[in-house]
This record gives sequence, C-alpha cells and structure tokens, in this order.
Amino acid sequence: MQELMAQLLSHVKGIWKYRWYAVIAAWVVALAGWITVYKLPDRYEATARVYVDTESILKPLLSGMTTSPNMEQQVSIMSRTLFSRPNVERVLRMVDLDIKTSTAKDREQQIKELMDEIKIGTTGRDNLYTILYSHENPKLAKDVVQSFLTIFVEGSLGDKKQGSASAVHFIEQQIKAYEEKLVLAENALKEFKRKNIGLLPREGGDYFAKLTTTSESLHQAQLELREAENARNSIKKQMTDEEPDQKAGQPLAAEVSNPEIDGRINDLNKNLDALRLNFTERHPDIVAAKRLIAQLEERKKEEAKLSKRSADPGKNYSPMLQQINVALMEAEARVASMKARVAEYSARYNQLKAQINAIPQVEAEFTQLNRDYEVNKGNYEKLLERRESAKMSGEMATTTELLTFKIIDPPMVPQIPTAPNRFRLVSLVFLGALLAGIGTALLMSLIRPTFQSQGTLREITGFPVLGTVSMIWTHQEIIKRKKGVYAFGLSLLFLLGLYGAFLAKALKNMPPF
Repeated sequence: MQELMAQLLSHVKGIWKYRWYAVIAAWVVALAGWITVYKLPDRYEATARVYVDTESILKPLLSGMTTSPNMEQQVSIMSRTLFSRPNVERVLRMVDLDIKTSTAKDREQQIKELMDEIKIGTTGRDNLYTILYSHENPKLAKDVVQSFLTIFVEGSLGDKKQGSASAVHFIEQQIKAYEEKLVLAENALKEFKRKNIGLLPREGGDYFAKLTTTSESLHQAQLELREAENARNSIKKQMTDEEPDQKAGQPLAAEVSNPEIDGRINDLNKNLDALRLNFTERHPDIVAAKRLIAQLEERKKEEAKLSKRSADPGKNYSPMLQQINVALMEAEARVASMKARVAEYSARYNQLKAQINAIPQVEAEFTQLNRDYEVNKGNYEKLLERRESAKMSGEMATTTELLTFKIIDPPMVPQIPTAPNRFRLVSLVFLGALLAGIGTALLMSLIRPTFQSQGTLREITGFPVLGTVSMIWTHQEIIKRKKGVYAFGLSLLFLLGLYGAFLAKALKNMPPF
C-alpha cells in the first residue's frame, strides 16, 4: 500500500512539474471542442400523435354475415411497414426533396438518411402512435411528419377494396366454372333419364328395397286372400246348414238343365277332345280346360239351388237368409278384390325379378349422376353465398366507420431546437479538456522522467544513496515560483469561467429532457 501511495505521489509530482503542458493541452482541447459544439447546426424535432379506434358497432351487427377484418393487425402491420422504401420515396416527392438531388448516389444517400431519422413509437395496447422526425429546417421536418401521417392513414384504409375485389373476381370465376359443370350434369341426367325411362328408381328406395317390399306385400295379399276365402266358405257352409232338405235332395250337375252353361260345357268338351289328340293330359291347355269345365258344372249346381229356393218365396224372404246372402256377397267381393291385389303384386314381383340385372345397374349410374350433380349444386350455392359475403366484407373493410383515426396532436415543431444538447456537450468537452491536460502532463513526465526522491533513485540505479543536497531558493526564485502558481491558477480559472459562459449560453436554448 505504501509503495502504491509512493508511486502515485511520484506521478502527481511529475504532472505538477509539466503543469503548463497540461494547461496548454486543456485550453486547446476545450476551445476546439466548444467551437465545434457551437458550430453544430440546430435540429428541430417535429412530432405528431394519432389514435386509431378499431372498435365499431358494425362488427357485432354484421357478425356471422361477413368476415370481419382484423383491423388491429392491419394497423400494426402498416405501422411497421410505414418507412418502407416506396413510402420514403413518395414522401421525398411530396416535400420536394427529390428535386435537390441530381445523381443516383445523392438520392440513395437522401433516402438512407430519411429512413434513419424518421421514427414511430406506439403504446401498443392503447393504439396510440407517435411519428417523430428531426431536421435543420423546422418547416421541412413538419412537412415530412405530415406526409408520413397522411400515408399512415391512407395506407391503413386503402388497398382493402382492391383485395376484396380480387376475392370477388376469383369467386365469380369459380361460379362460372361450376355453372358449366351443372349444365353438363343436368344434360347428362336428362339424357340418362331419356334412355332408361321405366327403369329409373322412384321415391321409396332402390331396386332391392322395392323387390323386398313387393314380395312382402304379395305374401300379405295371399294371406288375406286365404282368410277371405275361408270366411266366404264359412258363410257358404252356414247357408248349406240352413237348407238341409236341399242338401239331401241336391241334384247332380248332369240332372240340372241350363242351356247356356250346357252349351259352353259342350264346346269345352269338344275343344278338350281336340287337344287330347295332340297333347297329353298334363298339358297346361288340357288342365285349364278341365278346370274351366269343373267350374261351369259347379256354377250350374249353384244356379240350380237358387232356382229351387225361388220356388219357395217365403223361404227366400227369411231375415236370416237375407243376412247370410248379404254377408256372402260381401265375402265374394272381398275375395275378388284380394285376387285382383294378389294378381297385381304377382305381376309387379315377376316384373322386378325379370329386371334383376338391368335395374341395379341403372340405379347405380343414376345415383352416381345425382351425387355429382348434388355436389356441384352444393358448391355452386355456397359460392353464391360467399360472393355476397365477400362483397359485403369488402364494403365493410373500406368503410370509414370500421376504422377511425383521431389526430391527437397534429404535426408541430417546437421553437427551441431539440438537438444538439449543447449543455451536455459543453460539459463533456470541459471534462475531456481536463483529462487531456492531465494525460499530456503525465505523458511528458514519463517521456522525460526525473527522480523525485532518494528512494526512487536507489531503487532504479541499485546504488546506495549516501545523502541529498537540498535546494536553497533565492528571494527572486521564490517570487517567480509564486507568480507561476498564480498564473497557473488564473489559467484554470479563466478556463472554468469560459466553461461557465458557454454553459450559460447553452442553458438558454437547452432542449427539454
């Protein structure tokens, strides 16, 4: 610690020895620095603040009908791209700075300087933006800020209609394409229906569903027919029980005379004889003829019964018999109706079975055509809805009610220049001058060193020091030394006074912190 203090004291003595070098260096640095500071041109900072209101009553009113643009994102992107090269070149034209450049290099330098100087600040959450620009010419600074403010407002509201128009144009192209597809699909369906008329599926299911339904209906009709025949036979049996005397004395079909039926039976017998000459007894025509002859003979017996009943008028007018006759007629009518239904379902079932290979293929092709048509139709209708939504969204995006700009502070320039901060610069120059003076004196003491004590001499030379001889100052030397000290102090006081003068002048035009 003592060695360090001794070394420090030695440097201080060396600096004191070359103090006039320090004064000269300090004065040179101070004067040069202060003159340079006051030669710096004044710069005026123009500012403007704008508030962007992105909340609008149109958003909740048109929710679900249109696609609401993200206005916060659009404004944020515009604020980050405000100082792009095209915008800077536009501002140069707006404030007539481009006419001052004659070469491409000067123009590039001008663009670079403007891009470096212009700034935008935002609070983010509050959508409050501040545009700042400083220049030697206050009017030019104000015009530049005003130009960027105009571009910021126009850029946030503009270019949206063009984007929505492009979207509408694209959708309309798709609509035309789907219209052509729909026309082709409709023509294909029309031609397919024309070629396959009678084989197309109708409402109620496909071919196999119809076949199953028809088969079930046929079985149900056959069951109901059997039930109706049983009911009719039961009525007939009841009628027979009511006439025992007739049943006992019932004549044979051959004993009953009925010219009309007999003539038909004779004709059928002759036809049957002719058929037997060519076919066997199992031939369908011979079987049908036998069945028809049996039916005619049965009918002949029934008519014989009725003729006998008519012989007893009182019996025919019996209430019980009349009720049975009415029930029998209803049963016969039901049986005839069920037979017609069974015949109809049988015909349908046989027709469907005959078309077992053709109809499924037709149905599959028809289903495919319908599916393609429905898909194209659905897409076409959706595109129509999207087109109207895109038009409404475009109008909504370009309306001024959706995005409102409020100029909080119009572009303005303060009367006092904002730069340079001469108060700070003058102080820095004064501090630098003091350091330069001390450094110069220290450097001179290192270049031309002297021994300040016998200990230093002994350490450096390595020889023992036997003693020292003190300096005896004369009266004139003492006065001279005092004058030197006074002069040194006055030079420092003058330097400090000059610093105070520059500082006072800087305080008058000191920019706000």
